[in-house]
Amino acid sequence: MLISDAYAQAAGGGTTDILTSMLPLVLIFVVFYFLLIRPQQKKMKEHKALIEAVRRGDTVTTSGGIIGKVAKVNEDGTAMIEIAEGVRIKVVKSTIAEVRAKGGDEDDKPEAK
Repeated sequence: MLISDAYAQAAGGGTTDILTSMLPLVLIFVVFYFLLIRPQQKKMKEHKALIEAVRRGDTVTTSGGIIGKVAKVNEDGTAMIEIAEGVRIKVVKSTIAEVRAKGGDEDDKPEAK
């Protein structure tokens, strides 16, 4: 007799509204947004601005660890990087991880009179 009373009590007392059952999921999504999604979007936006600002004469590091000076920036999303004197490689601009030193080439500077 006691078992049937216990089942009856458990089955009858489980009424909750949908708001309280969905609240933990909403809170988890909010935490994920502010701790993971938003900072990642900010980092991607900063990297895109860095890539667009790359110009000839900048010293850059690629995501593969190659350090060199930008010799030419192409319109097709690539750049020529000089890694040693007379050695140039063609890389995709999105693989540039950081700009180590900003600096224009001598052709970009105005001549002193």
